[in-house]
Amino acid sequence: MTDPGTPGLAARLRRTLADRLVRTGALRAPAWRAAVESVERETFLGSAVARATEHGDRWEVIRLAEMTADEWLELVYRDETWVTQIDGEMVTDACGVVYGAPTSSSTLPGLVVRMLEAARISEGDKVLEIGTGTGYSTALMCHRLGSAAVTSVEYDPAVAGHACDALARAGYTPTLVTGDGLAGYDKNAEYDRLIATCSVRYIPLPWLWQVRDGGTITAPLSGWMYGAAFAHLTLGGDGTASGRFLEDDVYFMTARPHGPPPMAVPYLGIGDRRSSRVDPRVMDCPAGLFVGQLAVPSAMKLGGGGEVVLLDVATGSQATTRPDPYGGWTVRQHGPLRLWDAVEEAVLAWQAAGSPHQSAYGLTVTEERQYVWLGEPDGPSWNLPA
Repeated sequence: MTDPGTPGLAARLRRTLADRLVRTGALRAPAWRAAVESVERETFLGSAVARATEHGDRWEVIRLAEMTADEWLELVYRDETWVTQIDGEMVTDACGVVYGAPTSSSTLPGLVVRMLEAARISEGDKVLEIGTGTGYSTALMCHRLGSAAVTSVEYDPAVAGHACDALARAGYTPTLVTGDGLAGYDKNAEYDRLIATCSVRYIPLPWLWQVRDGGTITAPLSGWMYGAAFAHLTLGGDGTASGRFLEDDVYFMTARPHGPPPMAVPYLGIGDRRSSRVDPRVMDCPAGLFVGQLAVPSAMKLGGGGEVVLLDVATGSQATTRPDPYGGWTVRQHGPLRLWDAVEEAVLAWQAAGSPHQSAYGLTVTEERQYVWLGEPDGPSWNLPA
């Protein structure tokens, strides 16, 4: 870059970003503020990023070479997510408009810091991060804890290579591993904190084995319907982990081994017919969607409003709902699993409890079973697909 930009601009923008995160409540600990003010996010974004267009599968590539240095820094320090990889191809290798689904990104700093705050990481902790991404969150932890205390695992080799180079340029030397983060990294165990910057359908058991008794696992939980909750679990001395979901609503890309399979084309309007006991529109809200997903964890969802399609990819079972012209909603179910029956039971239990946020639920993980419970561990519960 030949344009050096305005002297001191990046430092001023980092302070402005930190001020903004404090005002929104994302940033509370002074030590994390010091990290935000010190770590240069531009080092981790590289020379190009992508942003969404009005079409969901189209992305506009924005290049450093096509902007002034000041313009680029203004972009870098917005509290926004910038996509860095699409369908496995790094954005730096693309130009113009790119089609596909994002597979890696630099998450907005406000969400990154909220994750770090929620994990209750503090000086003296040894941390395992699942999902290095660009390396920005890794750098924030290195700044606060020291590089020797941080281990980070990235699944994608291209993303891992980019992060390794960026961390080296920034002067940080954590343990970086390219591999399946669901297996953790036992060579540096035991860890005080494990934090996942990708969503998982269930908690991988190796994570429990690698975190010390009394340590914590903080991870976004999601599924094939993309209903989400934010888990913060404490490891017990008996090898189990348990805790309530947090009040924060966080959304991260799904760990690739936990991603949904290709969806088959459903045959609409077939199967046994009856009236629905619940309004299908309940699944349009995040808490209702999460509840429905708990009931049918191997199902995928299409549509919305009063017209919902659920398809179980393992058995071919399906359920379709639509408004009844005489009032209410009609559901048709086909296949060995009665998907809507299960959704109704879960939704009715949730509504009986007052239709609470996901933080009213908790998660218990043992080697034999993982289950989400409502209210208390002995309340209504649903098994995760472990």
